[in-house]
Amino acid sequence: MKRGRLRVLLGAAPGVGKTYEMLEEGRRLADDGRDVVIAVVETHGRAATAALTEGLTVVPRTTVTHRGVALTEMDVEGVLERAPEIALVDELAHTNAPGLLHAKRWQDVETLLDAGIDVITTVNVQHIESLGGVVEKITGVAQRETVPDAVVRAADQVEVVDLSPQSLRDRLSAGLVYPAERIDAALSNYFRLGNLTALRELALLWLADEVDSALKSYRAEHGIQSAWQARERVVVALTGGGEGETLLRRGARIAARSAGGELLAVHVSTQDGLRSGNPTALAAQRALVESLGGSYHQVVGDDVPRALVEFARSANATQLVIGVSRRGRLSAALTGPGIGATVIRESGDIDVHIVTHSAAGDRFTLPRLSGGALSVKRRMLGFALALVGGPLLTWLLVSFRSDETITTDVLAYQLLVVLVALVGGIWPAVFAAVMSGFTLNYFFAPPLYTITIADPRNVWALILYVVIAVLVSFVVDRAARAARAARRSEAEAELLATVAGSVLRGESAVPAMVSRTRESLGLAGVRLIGPDGGVIATDGEPVRDGRHETVAVGRTIDGSPRATLELHGHPLDASERRLVDAVAAQLAAALEHTDLAATARTAGVLAETDQVRSALLSAVSHDLRRPLAAAVAAVGGLRAAGPQLSPEDRAELVATADESLTTLSALVTDLLDVSRIEAGVLAVSLVDVDGAGIVLSALDELGGGPDRFELALDPDLPLVRADPVLLQRVLVNVMANAARHSPPGARVRVSTSRLGRTAEIRIVDHGAGVSPERRDDMFTPFQRLGDSDNTAGLGLGLALSKGFTEGMGGTLTPEDTPGGGLTMVVALPVAESARPRGAVS
Repeated sequence: MKRGRLRVLLGAAPGVGKTYEMLEEGRRLADDGRDVVIAVVETHGRAATAALTEGLTVVPRTTVTHRGVALTEMDVEGVLERAPEIALVDELAHTNAPGLLHAKRWQDVETLLDAGIDVITTVNVQHIESLGGVVEKITGVAQRETVPDAVVRAADQVEVVDLSPQSLRDRLSAGLVYPAERIDAALSNYFRLGNLTALRELALLWLADEVDSALKSYRAEHGIQSAWQARERVVVALTGGGEGETLLRRGARIAARSAGGELLAVHVSTQDGLRSGNPTALAAQRALVESLGGSYHQVVGDDVPRALVEFARSANATQLVIGVSRRGRLSAALTGPGIGATVIRESGDIDVHIVTHSAAGDRFTLPRLSGGALSVKRRMLGFALALVGGPLLTWLLVSFRSDETITTDVLAYQLLVVLVALVGGIWPAVFAAVMSGFTLNYFFAPPLYTITIADPRNVWALILYVVIAVLVSFVVDRAARAARAARRSEAEAELLATVAGSVLRGESAVPAMVSRTRESLGLAGVRLIGPDGGVIATDGEPVRDGRHETVAVGRTIDGSPRATLELHGHPLDASERRLVDAVAAQLAAALEHTDLAATARTAGVLAETDQVRSALLSAVSHDLRRPLAAAVAAVGGLRAAGPQLSPEDRAELVATADESLTTLSALVTDLLDVSRIEAGVLAVSLVDVDGAGIVLSALDELGGGPDRFELALDPDLPLVRADPVLLQRVLVNVMANAARHSPPGARVRVSTSRLGRTAEIRIVDHGAGVSPERRDDMFTPFQRLGDSDNTAGLGLGLALSKGFTEGMGGTLTPEDTPGGGLTMVVALPVAESARPRGAVS
């Protein structure tokens, strides 16, 4: 019997519309004449979902009694007996009641598939077995019901039913997902915007990987070798050398240019080409790959270029990043084109990036103007050409010698002299000219095989050979000097442009400029020394004998150098000294930039302090004056009236003085507390405390009853790590603020819950709320948002609450209340070890 087809509707979270989509698809198929039945559907009381079941055949569920409770489950035998063409099965990861044929619903689905029945089912990404740990880290909720990855991956079709996180929260707030009593708890815990965004990304990435696996299988089955650029895959070849970090960061930037780009690093283990490398460097580069979001691979291959290209093709790579060869030009000329050229030739439609780095064979160094125009290497090559080319040319000409070929023989040797002059300059050319003259005389001028100058014209021929060699060498020397001067000018311009641009990068520019200077001038080491003798930046190593040149970098007001640049290595010529002076000027500008930035930061701190001081003086001059004046007036009235004051008036004045002094004491305490927070000297004593107990203590202090506050405390809330005194003050401030802004008759809801390693206390009001752009101002000292009078104090309550909470290692975060209002969330870490729950410690 042909096995049925499985179609899975994958969702990021409950409520995205998986069941709705499944029922709509079932109705469409039924309208097309297909035999569709509902094997099991969970509507969760949603009217719109239940309405879609009308008109579809429903296989009655079977009832199982477990511990005295009647449970209904899918009747697998009933579905098999009905033998429909398509069965709709909701919640693939569901755990069946004990006593049924299978423990899990996905096993029931396997039975239906084996019977040839097509199945459309639903599952949330948090129920996929391999993702359980990741989901728990995101949401703090462990999933008990899971389905093996292999079951979902084996499906013939997997579709993501997608809904934006905010749209899902809106549906939840509107009561379209959960009943009203569960909305607040769901929004504040599992259905947070960040949680939903992460789950959505997880679902899309899981499906993308599944599609990628299907694509690889298809290409393998059909023998397709060319890369299909469905998404950007960048393979970086690592040698274990120091250039690996540069290559990885370049590859990461290339991968980041397109959505869904993937970074893969590969190291080929072999004894030639890309050698095994430094294990320490490879380990560091592997850690860097993982931090960049990529993956590390290691393959073994004798042919490094072929191994790299084969790996890139197997990974369906679109880009291959390799480093420029670390061999010098002579080594490359002797050993062949190298790995880079071979990879480019074999890569086909894979783009190859060859990235330069500091370990390359030709580092950026200023060409030197001293010494000969041609390098020693070129002169040696000229002598080698003369020594090898002369005998080869002689052998060739002797083989075809005749009386009529003497002119050709002379021109051939003259050509050799010109070639040697072009390659090696004057001395190899003179050497080739002399050797050519004697060779012509010995092999081609009669009498043969003797060196005899019988005819004076032969002497002139030798002289002409030398003159031609000198003239050609002179032209070559002039051209080489001009080319080197041009390269020098270009290199100087590049160095100055780099140094000038580095000034704009601030503090990080100084070490970069020092490193660039050492590399460009070919020095052993460069150090920038401060006026106190401390090293500001250094690159390379100082020479052992301590010889160095120094250059003053900038000047202070008294004329002393701002810093000193030490240059260790060869003596500098005039042009290099000019460049160093330009670098020193730029370094002085960079140091000044750094000093100005530090001054600006200090000024910013002073400005903030001055702002707080001004606000404090304003608050003291206004808010403290009222209770102080009232207390002074009450005490003055008592003193002036003396015994003539009636008992009622005396009691009223005493009450006024007491209330004013109490208010004054509270204001002064708040001022001292905010001063300690601003100074960073807040004393915190962390212990394991009962969060629910602190909530009740705060309510007692406020005198809040059931008419003002509604409690929803989690009985299983673990102990939290906090300072009980500070936590109570935080709750009193926040709860009082919520009660003050709640409309008449509306109660403030206080709830507790746990989310992973964090315990949350949520204070929910249904007042006017605070717009998102003004929420940062809520926690600014001496700010009273929306207050029209000064009876609310100095406006320090929320500022103190935030400072106290952060001092205890927690957070105080404002959120919107569904339906309007503000929710303040106090989040604190759960205690490391749970002690017996009891009184506040």
